[in-house]
Amino acid sequence: MTRVFWSVLALILLDASVHAADKIKIGYPDASATFLSLPLGQKAGFFQKEGIQADLIRIRSTVALTALVSGELDYQSVLGPAVAAAIRGVPVKIVACYTPRVATAIIALPEFKSVQDLRGKTVSINSLGGGLEGQARLWFKHFGLDAEKDVKLLATGGMESRLTAMKQGFTVATLGCPPIEFFGKKLGFVVLARAQELYSYPSSGLIVNAKRIKEQPNEIKRMIKAGIETNRYISQNREGTLRALMEWMRIDREMAVATYDGVVKTYSDDLSLPEDGLRLLIDEAKKNAKLNREISIDQVADLSILREVQREVGIK
Repeated sequence: MTRVFWSVLALILLDASVHAADKIKIGYPDASATFLSLPLGQKAGFFQKEGIQADLIRIRSTVALTALVSGELDYQSVLGPAVAAAIRGVPVKIVACYTPRVATAIIALPEFKSVQDLRGKTVSINSLGGGLEGQARLWFKHFGLDAEKDVKLLATGGMESRLTAMKQGFTVATLGCPPIEFFGKKLGFVVLARAQELYSYPSSGLIVNAKRIKEQPNEIKRMIKAGIETNRYISQNREGTLRALMEWMRIDREMAVATYDGVVKTYSDDLSLPEDGLRLLIDEAKKNAKLNREISIDQVADLSILREVQREVGIK
């Protein structure tokens, strides 16, 4: 009996040591609330609970996808560019969604009263080819404008740079997530619209090299489990999330409160990927790539492991 006990213990310790060694490289584009699930999952111990040591790497979306395919990166977190790459045949797949809606708002100079008033004007975004550009195109389409013809999108960098460009008259509006609305109002700017009040638009989640789904299904399962616990923590633990926001975004409590209130409803408790929102991403990617052929959900996403995890934790 003693020998059996020590044999079982050795196997348990071996399994734990293997999990402890799982250092996972995860790409994210900026320290915004949209990607809070990543640092909070690490800080609150949900990644560690699943035997994962997350190495968070700040990286541009286009560069991240290249690194994902080459194996230099294990996971990427921006969904829009991943869909655009997948429909062109790049072997990447979405396996889970952190935020099925976005807290993005359009902020403009006070003389503008509607999104339609931006026709013929210059609007700033962070960078070309990233998730915010895709959102901008969808915004303008929703309000009857063509982002190619009716407005000029100008890449001016982070939130502070975009607001500065507005103050200096280089642009008349910008898009962004909280706390941009908080800062914008302090500068006298106005909010023309908020995305989460209009439609589903998946923005952050887990994207992998397609071969990883077959090679590392258990790892992906553990990443999803950690994400579900993290997102539930966000919706249920306001104070803990506020502290995480303050540290992640380097903001004070007042801004953290404004940010939390603006984004809390965008997080998914079960990491489901809404089909209507994904279709929006696919349609926009097809238009930009000038593709006419039909693109199925399976070409850009594989939710088999997500559904398995959801069944295991009693969600579906």
